[in-house]
Amino acid sequence: MRMLLRGAAALAAVVTVASLTSGAAAHPRTGRAAEAAGTVRASAAAQIPPGVTAGVAVYDREAGRFTEQVGDSAQFRSASVVKLLLALDFLWDRGPDYTIPAADRARLEPMLRGSDDDAADYYWSTYGGSAIIERMTDRTELGLRDTAPPPAGYPGFWGYTAVSARDTVAIYRYILEKAPAPVRDFIMDNLRRSTRCSATDHFDQHFGIAGAFDKPWAVKQGWSGKYAKGTCGAQAASSGTQTESAAPAPRAAAAVDLSRPALHSTGTVGANDRSIVAVLTLHPVGTSYGKAYTDIGRLTRSLNVPGAKRPAGTWFGTWGEFVNVRRGPATGGDRMTQLPAGVEVLVGCQVRGEVVNVPPYTNEWWAYLPQYGGYISNIYISSPDNRLPNVPECAA
Repeated sequence: MRMLLRGAAALAAVVTVASLTSGAAAHPRTGRAAEAAGTVRASAAAQIPPGVTAGVAVYDREAGRFTEQVGDSAQFRSASVVKLLLALDFLWDRGPDYTIPAADRARLEPMLRGSDDDAADYYWSTYGGSAIIERMTDRTELGLRDTAPPPAGYPGFWGYTAVSARDTVAIYRYILEKAPAPVRDFIMDNLRRSTRCSATDHFDQHFGIAGAFDKPWAVKQGWSGKYAKGTCGAQAASSGTQTESAAPAPRAAAAVDLSRPALHSTGTVGANDRSIVAVLTLHPVGTSYGKAYTDIGRLTRSLNVPGAKRPAGTWFGTWGEFVNVRRGPATGGDRMTQLPAGVEVLVGCQVRGEVVNVPPYTNEWWAYLPQYGGYISNIYISSPDNRLPNVPECAA
C-alpha cells in the first residue's frame, strides 16, 4: 500500500534533494563520511527531479560492482516492497523438495505479481508481524543493515517497515545468488509476470523499471499516499479520491517519513538478471499519482543500468483525467485502461483516426502507446500541433 496495513509506502530518507535535483549530478563523497550521510558514492548519471527525495542503487551482477549509489543507505518506508521479505520468510527452511500448498500459492502469486494486499495482511498476521522483519534482519545470509520493523505505535502496518536501496539490492542478491533454486525460481518467475494493474486498488504499477526498459525485467513495486483512485483496467473506477482514512496520523518522532507520498520501483533488468535496480522515492504532499509516476520514470531512465534495453519511441506529457487507452484509433474501440492523470507516455507512432472534439480543440490523430498496446487521441498529448513532431506514421 500504499495504504496502511495494506502496504504503506514512502519513508522519508535521511537524504535531502537540495543538491540532487534534475540536471545536476550529485557530487560524491568518499569514505566513512559518505557512508554515514547516505549520499552518493558511485553516481554520474542519476537525475532526481526537483522536490523528490530518492534512494537509488544499481548493482551490475556481471561486473560485481555498483554503477549507481545515491542515498542508498537512507531508510524509506517500504510499502509493498516488503512483500519480498514476507515471501522469503514463508519459504525459508522449507527444503528443496517443498511443494507450496495450493492455498499459499493462490496468495503468494497475486501478492508478488499484482501486489495483492489481502495476501500480505494474511502472512503478516499469521506469521508474527514485526517478528518477520526481525527474523529477516537476523539472517546473516541476507546482510540487511538498514531494514527495521514498523515504528512503535504501528505494529500492524507492514508497509511501514523501513528499507533502504542498498538493502533492497541485498534482498535480490540473496534471491538470485544464495536462495535454494525452487525459492529463486518461484519468486523471480512471479516478478517477471508482474501485472500492469495492481490486484487490490487498480493502480497502474508499471512505472519506473517497467516503463524505462524493455523486457526482460522482473519488478516488485511499492506506493503509498493520498492519490486519486486507481484507474487501471477496463473496469476501474473513474472518479473520486482515495485516502488513508484507516491510518492514524503519523507521529513526528518516527525515524522515517510516514506522510509524504511514495513510489518505489525495484527489481532486475537484462538477460540473466544482470542488473539489480532499487529506486525509492518520496514526493511533496499533494503530488498526483501521474506526476509521481512521471518523476520516477524520468529518474529511472537516467540511470546507468548495464544490460538494459531502452524502448523505442518518444516521451510526451499528457493532460486531462481518465484518458482512455483504446484498442483502435476511435472512441468506440474497447477501453483497455485509463491513464493516471497527467502521466508521461511513450509514443511509438501515430495514425489518423476518428476526429475527437474537446472544445476548443479538434484532432483526428491518434498516438500508439507500445507499452499499453493501444491508442489515445493526440488531443490529450501535450504538444502544440495535432500531428506530433518527429513521430512516424504507423504502418497500415
